This record gives sequence, structure tokens and C-alpha cells, in this order.
Amino acid sequence: MIKSLVGGIIAATALVMLSSSALAEAEIVKGPSAEPECFAPWATDTQFFKFPKKEGPYRIALANGYIANTWRIQMVQTAKAYAAQPEVAAKLKEFKVVSTGEDVPAQISAINNFIDSGYDAIVVNAQNPTAFGPVIKRAKEAGVVLVAFDNILDTKDAINVNVDQKGLGELWGNWLIKHIPNGGKILEVRGVAGTSVDTDRHNGIHEVLNASGKKWEVTEVIGKWDDGVAQKASADAIATNGPFDGVTGQGGDTGIVQAMIDAKHPFVPFGGETENGFRKFCAKFAADGLKCSSAGTGPAQVAVAIKTAIAALEGQVVPQAVKLPLAIVEHPNFKEGEDYFPDQSDNFFVGNSFPTCGINFTAQEIMGQSKENQ
Repeated sequence: MIKSLVGGIIAATALVMLSSSALAEAEIVKGPSAEPECFAPWATDTQFFKFPKKEGPYRIALANGYIANTWRIQMVQTAKAYAAQPEVAAKLKEFKVVSTGEDVPAQISAINNFIDSGYDAIVVNAQNPTAFGPVIKRAKEAGVVLVAFDNILDTKDAINVNVDQKGLGELWGNWLIKHIPNGGKILEVRGVAGTSVDTDRHNGIHEVLNASGKKWEVTEVIGKWDDGVAQKASADAIATNGPFDGVTGQGGDTGIVQAMIDAKHPFVPFGGETENGFRKFCAKFAADGLKCSSAGTGPAQVAVAIKTAIAALEGQVVPQAVKLPLAIVEHPNFKEGEDYFPDQSDNFFVGNSFPTCGINFTAQEIMGQSKENQ
């Protein structure tokens, strides 16, 4: 009798847990999304999710990886600034930030800890797109909304928020072809190895160059999207393989131009990111040959990811993959006070807003936040 009763309790408990898990999973529904201008689907065949509504306020965590460059620092600062906005803060019981560096297992462990601690949603900038399978499964089973942004996850069991990173590489490649019509020597300064952003941008650049039918000699160096690292790598490349006919950099572009100046390397066409310092150089030295395409996406991607997580927790319809617009300005259209700001830090990323999502930060709002874990 006792054995039978215990067995019944265990079976009932298992059934409750199974039912709870099933209820926690997202339902695949028809679009459009709750805010179609903000939560734009990646493609025509992108699925739409509807999670069971949870009552707030919510516990949300940011699990960042690499932190040692200005984009990531500004991203963490932007996340904190967004979470501090009154209308957002009212929906948050707790907002936690952890940066774990380039150690993929450490980032996975951090996500597991957030799941075990009962967080409602986790936003992640992933160090590797394919290494997170087990933790994605755990989040799904625990009913935790998982949103990846920038460096996304190779899965349809989490929400991905990103710009077309490969398309950005293609844009830079086309810029070089346009301004170096006969082919030539290119310096390519890459980002953080192993990340989806670095791979996608690199592939975009090379597919366009290879399809041009021109002869290209490309020197690749690792700049980690950081001014100091990129400057040293560029200086070494100029000394050993220069001069170059064109340059493309995924980030750290202010440092790359500084390396050219220090080495007295001629200014050449450059496809790069959206750092304020880079754009200052592009405007200043355009007449000397530094003809730039400055394009990318601001660190405010993280704010869109947090907004998406909150919408999912509130039971709103969201795409499984959200596509964000690029911020683009190209020679000769660099306007002071609009596309670059002489009085602001060189390290500040311009275009750090997504008006269709109601997300627009001043430099002061962002720089007033710390980059530290909290």
C-alpha cells in the first residue's frame, strides 16, 4: 500500500514536471510579430514564437563572452543603460551581467548557473555558434527564454537577433572593388576567431572579391575588434607585406588608420565599422585618398535583444530570427554632428540606435555605466 502510494506520488510529480515543461515551450504561430517594425523576421520562411505568458517583474541576465574591446564594453554599458530606463526597469526584478572572456566552457557554465538560479530569460553574445547545444536544450526544458544577439547561436530553439553580418562583409568587398577596379593587395583585419560575426564577415568579403574576376592578394591579421590589437597587427602587416591598395577592418579601425599614419603608408580605400574615431579620420583624410565605407551595427543590439526577451515573456509573438538594419555612411557623405562627433570619444560607436524599436541613447547615458559584472 505504501509502496503503491509512493509510486503514485512519483508518477504524479513526473507528470506535473512534464506538463510544466511542455507549457514552458514556445508555440509556433503565424506572424506578424507584436511590433513588426522592430521585430522584423529574418526571412519569409522565419518561424514565429509565442511563449506562455509569465507574470513580471522578470529576472533577466546578460551572459557576455569577450569584453576586451570598445564595442563589447559599450554593449555592456548600453545593456545597463537600457535596463535602467524607467519603463524597462519597471518590468525587471533583477538584471544581471556577466562577462566570461574567450573561454567557451566558462560562458556555457554561466548560462547553466542562470538557468539553475531560476532566471526568466538569458541574453547571450555567444563565443561560438555551435558549442551551446546542451545548454540550449536545458533552457528550453526549464522554460527559460534564450535570446542570442550579434554572435548568434546555430539553432532554432533560441531567438536570434542580428544584422546581416555576411552582407556587411559583402558591402565592404564591393566598396574595395569599386575603388580598386583592377584588383590588388588588401589588408584584412579580422575580429575574434571562432565567432559567427568574424566568420560571416570574412566569408562575405572573400565571396565578393573572388567573384569579381580580379586578382586579389589578401593579408589576414587578427585585430579582435580592438584598436590597440588591430593597430599593432596592422603595423606588423604593413612592415612585412605592405604597401596595400585597400584595407578592410571588422573593428579597431581607428587603430588601423593610426598604424597607416605612423608607417607613412599612403591612404587607400577602406571598408570598416562605425567607430567615431574611424569616421573622424575618414572625413579628415578623404581628399588624401582615405575613401571610406563605414557600416555596421551599434552595441544597442543588446537593447533590442532585452526588449525581445521581455516581449517573449509577456506572451507576445516574436520571430525566431530578428533582422536589424545596418547603419551605413560612405564617402563623400560624412557629416559632422550627424555621422561623426569631434567632441566625443574615438571609441564611441556611432549609429547606436534602433528608432523602429524606440531605442536611442546619448553618449552620456551609455558612458555613465560601468563595464563590470554586476
